[in-house]
Amino acid sequence: MKTSVLFASLLTASVASAAVAPATLSSLAAGSDMSPAHLHKRTTAEEVWEALEEAATCTACEAVLTLLKAVAHLGNSDFVDLMTALCIISDTEDEDVCKGIIAMEGPILAHDLRQFRIGSHTSEVFCAYVFGLCEIPSVTAYDVPFPSPKPATGRPTSSGKTPIEVVHFSDIHVDRFYEEGASYNCTKNICCRPYTTAYEPGNTEYPAGAYGNHACDSPVTLEKSMYGAIKELVPDAAFTIFTGDVVEGAIWLVNETEVTANLQDAYQLMASYGLATVFGTVGNHDVAPVNSWPPSAIDTTISSQWAYDTMSSEWEQWIGSSASSVADSNPGSYSAIFGNLRIISINTNMYYEENFWLFAPTMETDPSGQLAWLVDELQAAEDAGQRVWILGHMPMGSSNALHDGSNYFDQIVNRYDATIAALFFGHTHKDQLQIAYSDYTARSYKNAVATSYIAPALTPTSGMPAFRVYSVDPETYGILDIVTYMTDMSAEDYDTAGPTWTKYYSAKEAYGPLVTPPIAASDTAAELSPAFWHNVTEVLAVNQTAFDEYYARKWRGYEVGSCTGDCVSSEICMMQAAEAQYNCWTPTVGIHFSKRGNSTTAAADARKHDHDECEPSLAKRMFHNLRKTKRSQI
Repeated sequence: MKTSVLFASLLTASVASAAVAPATLSSLAAGSDMSPAHLHKRTTAEEVWEALEEAATCTACEAVLTLLKAVAHLGNSDFVDLMTALCIISDTEDEDVCKGIIAMEGPILAHDLRQFRIGSHTSEVFCAYVFGLCEIPSVTAYDVPFPSPKPATGRPTSSGKTPIEVVHFSDIHVDRFYEEGASYNCTKNICCRPYTTAYEPGNTEYPAGAYGNHACDSPVTLEKSMYGAIKELVPDAAFTIFTGDVVEGAIWLVNETEVTANLQDAYQLMASYGLATVFGTVGNHDVAPVNSWPPSAIDTTISSQWAYDTMSSEWEQWIGSSASSVADSNPGSYSAIFGNLRIISINTNMYYEENFWLFAPTMETDPSGQLAWLVDELQAAEDAGQRVWILGHMPMGSSNALHDGSNYFDQIVNRYDATIAALFFGHTHKDQLQIAYSDYTARSYKNAVATSYIAPALTPTSGMPAFRVYSVDPETYGILDIVTYMTDMSAEDYDTAGPTWTKYYSAKEAYGPLVTPPIAASDTAAELSPAFWHNVTEVLAVNQTAFDEYYARKWRGYEVGSCTGDCVSSEICMMQAAEAQYNCWTPTVGIHFSKRGNSTTAAADARKHDHDECEPSLAKRMFHNLRKTKRSQI
């Protein structure tokens, strides 16, 4: 059926037969009666599926949106029923997962579709990120206002004084319902839970160990092991940074009660192990529904304020009541002082493509006013002669970052590059970095202005559990070295003796000899500056042996695939792009996300997909699956 006929028929049905639609859509969501008499009730879902199968252009995507918009106008319940039916048809997830997640995501998507105009900038961005059918539009021009001109100063030189140590860990994704002995071979995105009798301890041939499995998020035993290792290996740490994502990936089951308990348990456990002052940030998983962070201008009853309340309350023991109060009322963002360092934690979910609340009729230039607040904080630091560390969850050069917000943020980084010592993120679950430049059309060591350090994860789903320790100049707060520690889950005694945390590598030892002039590991005062990191990327681009070693470290030695030719170029481009529009990523139509049980390589394939290591929107995966999967395959 042609698309024009499809949405014409649906619009007619929506207007003339609205009373019939709810029953039809509810029967779709039930998904149990597949008799011939019932099949005609699948018409609406089949029509959307046909439109998705035929869609290959941006215009076609707008036609699909028109279909979905008509259903959204029938109400949230009808839209959820249709989306649930599509999810079940697509075989993207098990039926219970489809029902659970769509019940939470559906009303947000329906809100978007009712609000924005088809053919607008917003719908084009939506089609680019959610369907992969439009090119990402050019950045909407906007000059961030600054209170004063940029001074003629540069990065300060290292003081040469004895360094301090700072711990960085991220994406702990603790599953408090992990059960030792439960099956690690399941059809869910997260296993090691007794979802059914067959998965229970004693009933499965695939029992999960006491300290975690690569098919599962972190058990509490693994979390405790890392905190204990940090205290043992870095007893004199000056402070700790945690770049978000406490909550596990069973996102179809989480709710406000569970997320609140997860957040409280994690931060209280950090405190009980005596970790040095913890500066946290807001992860995309740290709310229910997942990724649901409505900007303050959005009129909705689906609030995330309770999550801000919980985190700010837990952070208060480390950042003080004043900063905690700011975080509670300022979408989780705050500023705190350590010596002459101002630590600024921002909520990058305000620029995250999976935060569907951002797809407003006119997409906001500065959701919740966070960028204006950030400018004020950086100006105050500049006036006071302070250095700044910026913390966030999602790297702002990530392919998950909306290009407009990333551009505006990068303007701020360039304006205050002499004040900003470094930026720190997580989210990708990988050992990475990204470089900011004053001119992305002519990137060189001379115009490299800032480095974003991206920490690997604790959760085993993407590799060996790991954390970092930074050697830091006590006056300039520049990064002098990075030592990554990890535990090898493939060790023979891992499940019995537990994790053993050892040094994986030192950045200065690994990369210092590659540049010209080389930096010796013994040169403890030499900063790993943005210029240094640019020079490292230039070497990696032409030295395959050096690149292979980097690539293995990125994955922490776990299921490291081959990367040559265009893969290398893409990797280097991603490293040289702290602004998202320059990272060489383009939407791919029809990316296929199989259920874990459908393919022995599904988990490995998902881990190799750099777009979003954190569990992406189910609706998005479903649409991509429908684009890829023909009815003949079902």
